[in-house]
Amino acid sequence: MRLSRALILGASLLLAACSNDKGVRHLSSNGDGPDEFRILPNKPLEAPPNYTSLPAPTPGEGNRTDLDPLGDAVVALGGSRSAKHATAIPGRDSSLVNYASRQGLSPDIRASLASDDEAFRQSRGRFTNIRLVKQDRYNEVYKRYHLDQYRELYRWRGAGVATPTAPPTR
Repeated sequence: MRLSRALILGASLLLAACSNDKGVRHLSSNGDGPDEFRILPNKPLEAPPNYTSLPAPTPGEGNRTDLDPLGDAVVALGGSRSAKHATAIPGRDSSLVNYASRQGLSPDIRASLASDDEAFRQSRGRFTNIRLVKQDRYNEVYKRYHLDQYRELYRWRGAGVATPTAPPTR
């Protein structure tokens, strides 16, 4: 009886370890269900001071109780909520945008970087698929690119740069 329980437990652990996760830190689902991060609650309903001054309804457009997270972020960062200013680059940022786009712009940059990253992880992790326990391969593959925060802190302090306090090392 004891041996059969041990075999069942061992087989279930082995079977659970054989799952094949396609992505590193894959946070989205492939299903057709709703994306819970895109569901926004409405603002509370409120009565206007005068019902005759309300604008005419526009089908397909938002209403006063709809949230606008992108517009709220633009306003919080000092921008304007109007559509004219939402797409235009402010004059104070034009030199930064010109410098950043000096080598040209790629409209498919996200897909290109994702495929390059996948190829890099595949070249670095030839034998990392054999694991008894599911692990996050991101830290394993990119370990040599990690920044040692305390080494950098001491380097900048040694150069005479004022640095903020840091938590103690463990």
